[in-house]
Amino acid sequence: MKKLLLMVPMLHQGGFERVCVQTARLLQGTFDVTILIFSDKDINYDVTGLHVINIDVPSVPGKAGKLRNVLKRIRRVRALKKQNRYDISYSFGASANLINVFTRTTGKVVTGLRCQTDLEEPRQVRLFCRRSDRVLSCSKEIVDELERDFGYTRSTYIYNPLAVEEINKRAEEEIGDFPFPRGDEDLKVICSLGRDDRIKGFWHLVKAFSIVHEKLPQARLLILGAGRFDGCRELAEKLGIADVTAFPGVRKNPFPYAAQCDLFLLPSNREGFPNALLEGMALGRPVIAADCETGPREILLSDEQYRQLMRGELPAEEEGAGRNGARAGASSESRRSVKGIVRGAYGMLVPDLDDHEDYDASSITEDDRILAKAMLQMLEDEELQRHYSGAAKARALTYTPDRYRQALTDTLTDILEN
Repeated sequence: MKKLLLMVPMLHQGGFERVCVQTARLLQGTFDVTILIFSDKDINYDVTGLHVINIDVPSVPGKAGKLRNVLKRIRRVRALKKQNRYDISYSFGASANLINVFTRTTGKVVTGLRCQTDLEEPRQVRLFCRRSDRVLSCSKEIVDELERDFGYTRSTYIYNPLAVEEINKRAEEEIGDFPFPRGDEDLKVICSLGRDDRIKGFWHLVKAFSIVHEKLPQARLLILGAGRFDGCRELAEKLGIADVTAFPGVRKNPFPYAAQCDLFLLPSNREGFPNALLEGMALGRPVIAADCETGPREILLSDEQYRQLMRGELPAEEEGAGRNGARAGASSESRRSVKGIVRGAYGMLVPDLDDHEDYDASSITEDDRILAKAMLQMLEDEELQRHYSGAAKARALTYTPDRYRQALTDTLTDILEN
């Protein structure tokens, strides 16, 4: 049995960390799988029954400390690779990719570029492309971007696995701290999942929600995720909606909370292939997402709608400003984004949102208003909600773990043979 090393910095929280654990479980029996982590601090995923090696070199502040850390990680990982002679080492995330490419021994090296932020350091991207046997991503847009902007043609995309049955089973767990009264059919709860991070765009959601609440007083906002959310809390206070917003923090099982909600939102300005969006869809929640790079459009549009968008022919309900200024990254000017509210086959898209943090309560942008309008359309139209609830669930069922396992097995086998 071939030896597969999966390398990830931590298993605290986040999309690629979750996918790493899922990959290990799905490929057990096909490969001899080991997960290598740099630190075991605050492990948030169930690794029972998995072989996990912790090299115990956690992140430290300061340039000098980071350099020492990189060198220490390289020494320890290279020694492990030489000792265990892994056939393939597959890394998740830029910091793991860096260690992976600098510790090549006899086995194949596979790096994962899974998010738009992974492409914003061109020198680093070129390094990974040059020193990898294959670059894997979870979005066809990333594959296209690597070919268009970096001339790299050996990339493959495989959509993340989604365990719909397991998500729905876990959603049945009883919770005692849901922040709003349950059983009140008049309440309309909007939910979003994600850490307190600029790339998640939560200030846009809070501002848009303030408009929604003014017109729909029974609306409530729930944002689950790690972090203090001080900026969003203060913004909610200034906008007069603090009593109808909640930031309960991170939950090992967020699904019972999301299942209690009427609408799922993804206001991110950076994603790879957003697991949170798919999890909301797996629960049958109607969804609205910003058309960020990358992921939401591939999930929410039909194939024909996607082709229309690529040709600049996808109709939108009303014009929006979209992202102000150029992106940091090579492809900002070559990408077509939606220009208003788009009713996709499986959910609604709104324009890519500005990524400059703005917690000024007096600054409500046109895109905030368009996001609010989309939310109101969904919340005020029960037939639309039912339609998108069913469409979301049906779409989620296409991302099966079996399909992911087979696609990844085929890809890794091809890498080993070539």
